[in-house]
Amino acid sequence: EGKELGAGFMTWFSAAQKALGCAVALQRAFAARNASGAEPLLIRAGLNAGEPIIEDDDLFGASVIAASRICGQAAGGEIVVSDVVRQLVAGKGFLFADRGEAPLKGFEDPVRLWGVVWTE
Repeated sequence: EGKELGAGFMTWFSAAQKALGCAVALQRAFAARNASGAEPLLIRAGLNAGEPIIEDDDLFGASVIAASRICGQAAGGEIVVSDVVRQLVAGKGFLFADRGEAPLKGFEDPVRLWGVVWTE
């Protein structure tokens, strides 16, 4: 499920593997489009996992805010995930590059972030 957020959107999944698979598929689709297009269109993705507050078919809370802040750490063409996402998909064929710890606005402790290696 998802919702539009101005120039972006937020989606949620029942499993981290599904979310990450979707993000990789989106990046690959845009890369294929950009290979034949005149002007590249780059997207960025940030993933987190947690226990959000569910109200009126929408999600709220710290885990949602963290996902937004993590997305802000990504550049166009990148997928950045929290350490909890990396741990949840361990052994499922995804490759990661350690991006170190990053402070996220509104959170006391820095969060370990990982870039997803999605190119083949």
